[in-house]
Amino acid sequence: MQNVMGIINLNEDQEFLAELTKGRPLAAVPFGGRYRMIDFILSNMVNSGIQNVGILVQEKYRALMDHLRSGKEWDLARKRDGLFILPPGQPQYLAGFYRGNIDNFYNNLDYIESSRQKYVLIAGSHIICNLNYRKLFKFHQEMCADITVMYKEYHGTEDFMKHAILECQNDGRLDNLVINPSETLSRKVSMEMYLIEKGLLVRLIKECQARGGLDFVKDILIRNIDKLRMYGYSYKGYVARVDCVKSYYRHNMELLKPEKWEELFLKSGLVYTKVKDEAPVKYKENAKVSNTILGNGSIIAGCVENSILFRGVTVHKGAYIKDSIIMQKCEIGENAILENIICDKNVSITQGKWLKGETNYPLVIEKGTVI
Repeated sequence: MQNVMGIINLNEDQEFLAELTKGRPLAAVPFGGRYRMIDFILSNMVNSGIQNVGILVQEKYRALMDHLRSGKEWDLARKRDGLFILPPGQPQYLAGFYRGNIDNFYNNLDYIESSRQKYVLIAGSHIICNLNYRKLFKFHQEMCADITVMYKEYHGTEDFMKHAILECQNDGRLDNLVINPSETLSRKVSMEMYLIEKGLLVRLIKECQARGGLDFVKDILIRNIDKLRMYGYSYKGYVARVDCVKSYYRHNMELLKPEKWEELFLKSGLVYTKVKDEAPVKYKENAKVSNTILGNGSIIAGCVENSILFRGVTVHKGAYIKDSIIMQKCEIGENAILENIICDKNVSITQGKWLKGETNYPLVIEKGTVI
């Protein structure tokens, strides 16, 4: 897929995860013990053979740039093509309301037009999966599609609010595309991944911007569904859709199941992230750990059960952690008890404290907090 360039669109609604995006974009939120959310979509593109990736950022992206650096870990530190940060021309949030992402696309059209690739793959960062886009590309060419939308069909009781729902014919041709439907007409939910020919994308963005359009899905896809050959492509594998604190907690906890962990990290290729040369986990004499993911550089002297601990976490003697997510450089004091807790980076829980959330409503401790 060297003829395809990647665009990672970070103009995403972050209000649903405000506790964890106060000082960072959604793409930089830690996930799975040592990764950031952007690592998954970026690794998918690289594993598919894409060598030119642009990231449309909006605000608070210093943490993201610190994580990505030159793109070396993803083999994107190149003399030709590589990794590009595409800043917004103007704020995407005015008076607290999301303005859409067309302006950001439009202000970076020179990058898109000057690329040597013929096709563009657009994706966000809050859909976490491990897939190879070669089958999507093959389907797009076989169907002579103008735009192909990747979707996941659900069969449970999932909430489809805030998502785009597809209705397709037997051959995959889109009949309808709706956002936040009042009635569930289909269980095909867009993964917000789109494959389109570069020239067509440039034309659609220019036309949309000239008409005062703001949003890629509403003002380009939905308005042109009867004019263009749009197809839906079904993805059958594991998908973690992070759209609230509850789903963030649930999908992290799912990784404690071996079959989920293997599908996300091993099925279609490795997931790459920023390398940190740290010592292995150090277990003290009284440490007890079961069914837990532990990051390098951690020191465990207490009891940890059914939890995810990121790099550099210190758990003192007598502390007890259960069903919790503890991010980088946190310190849990002696005899402290944590259950159903999400601790952001650099949180310090002092001696003897007892914090408890619920499975459906985990308690979130903001970055740098001392309790």
